[in-house]
Amino acid sequence: MVIDKMSGWLGAGQRVWLCTIVETWGSSPRPVGSWLAIAESGHWSGSVSGGCLEEDLLRRTAKDGPDQPVFVDYGITDDDRDQFQLPCGGRIRLLVEPFQGQPGLDHIQSLAGALRNREPVVRRVPLKGTATLDHSESRAGNSVRFDGNQLLHALQPECRLLLIGAGEVARYVFEFATAADFAVTLCEPREAFAAGWSFDQIPLDRRLPDDLISTQFGDAWSGVLALAHDPRIDDMGLLAALHSEAFYIGAMGSRKTSEARRERLASLGLDKAALERLRAPIGVDIPSKTPAEIAVSVVADLIASRHRLRGAASSL
Repeated sequence: MVIDKMSGWLGAGQRVWLCTIVETWGSSPRPVGSWLAIAESGHWSGSVSGGCLEEDLLRRTAKDGPDQPVFVDYGITDDDRDQFQLPCGGRIRLLVEPFQGQPGLDHIQSLAGALRNREPVVRRVPLKGTATLDHSESRAGNSVRFDGNQLLHALQPECRLLLIGAGEVARYVFEFATAADFAVTLCEPREAFAAGWSFDQIPLDRRLPDDLISTQFGDAWSGVLALAHDPRIDDMGLLAALHSEAFYIGAMGSRKTSEARRERLASLGLDKAALERLRAPIGVDIPSKTPAEIAVSVVADLIASRHRLRGAASSL
């Protein structure tokens, strides 16, 4: 994560600049709120463009990094658009914010701690003065606004996923979802499937899915995917997930299988409102057949749901 890199640089005594996309016009390769952190050593983390702006920002900070937060605009003039190759004539406004010493390190570590603890938080960054964190603002989504005096950046924890059942579909979902910036855990309590798992780069958690959901995957930024095609563990996980705040709950299977699953879950006491949260059959209807195709459809649906989740908050 960008803030983890910043913490390391600041802890080593370096100055660091954080570039935040505040506003875009037209086409932009990165959304508002995206970060690029630059250390005085020249190391960097994150992205605010497809690569056309990063080099200029690295030069700016290395040569004359600001001591107070300042706005930097790209794509305002024809020369800008030619030099930086902004797509479709788009424009980007960035806030470049300096950090140094113990105060900067304390701020970044407090932010990292809040997000690790699954707490939404708002960064308040005045153009003159010290940035602060507001933990009282409980926002569902990410948003950025400048009110004329300070930048208000609402942040939420990363979205993490619990995949139930080791198999080919789970393997591809793990890989594609990880590439799409989800934090993914694969759960497999069945001995036979765990013993035969041959993808060492994807570790298995052997605990029962309902235990994992109750302790780690039950908040509003978690998703639960039942991919085992085995009611013994799929239903156990779904029952726990449908009693949680998870933003995405899905199960693999045909329409006939999905209806039978809903009947079983209803017999266990789930009401209609809870069952309506279940995405089954899981994924976007492409239609998909192979494990990789099913995984593409699942991760596409997850990405769309994450965008809805992050856009659900009212503006600051």
